[in-house]
Amino acid sequence: MNLQFRDDFLKKWKKYFNGAECPLVFYFAEDPGNIPRAGITNDGSCIIGELALVRKGKPRAWNVNSLGCGGSRRYFGYTSGMRSDFEYFLSYGIEGKVEGERYIRTPEMVREIMQAVKCIPNGGKYIIFKRFDQLVLTDEPVAAIFFVTPDVLSGLFTLANFDRVDGLGVIAPFGSGCASIVYHPWFENEKENPRAILGMFDVSARPCVQKDRLTFAVPVKRLEQMVSCMDESFLITGSWKKVRNRL
Repeated sequence: MNLQFRDDFLKKWKKYFNGAECPLVFYFAEDPGNIPRAGITNDGSCIIGELALVRKGKPRAWNVNSLGCGGSRRYFGYTSGMRSDFEYFLSYGIEGKVEGERYIRTPEMVREIMQAVKCIPNGGKYIIFKRFDQLVLTDEPVAAIFFVTPDVLSGLFTLANFDRVDGLGVIAPFGSGCASIVYHPWFENEKENPRAILGMFDVSARPCVQKDRLTFAVPVKRLEQMVSCMDESFLITGSWKKVRNRL
């Protein structure tokens, strides 16, 4: 991690966003070093809820055995499949056997969606989450994950489009909470012009965050470009000052 960039971001984050909640980052590693390993969680435990401790400054490393939800194991690149009845689980279920979440209309549609889901070649036994201000020189973060209120989101959204002409600097693909903070940002990071991911619309994950929070996940290489634009952008105007004063 470029520590000069880390410090520059934190300085400007405090200046323009009144020290709103510091973002997290994620990266993969074979050995988490001195990062505490997460314990084995109950089946079905959502990683979004477990990140509450990381948001408070307590980094954690998870592996395939400590991830309690099959979705996170799939979207973090540890397994290639889902539960055998997943198409019914995500749709209308099977009476007396599987309770359906009813997020997708039919099992056939779920199967078609899942055929397009690729696997992340995660390149590490562990996935590590830590706060941005705790990054050290040897860390190689893939993406920054902001837990944002509407006002903070308005600033990040506008900044992500400041140096683009297509107006598509932010996308909101359908997916689980964990997919929106790891899976989609990882693949955006592979692109020449990566976009930010607006997320946390997953109804199942919503109880794991405050009612006024969404996520804004952006590849670090794109965040570097956004930060370089801050001092010439709308963030120096009176319009943003009105918003900033109530953050």
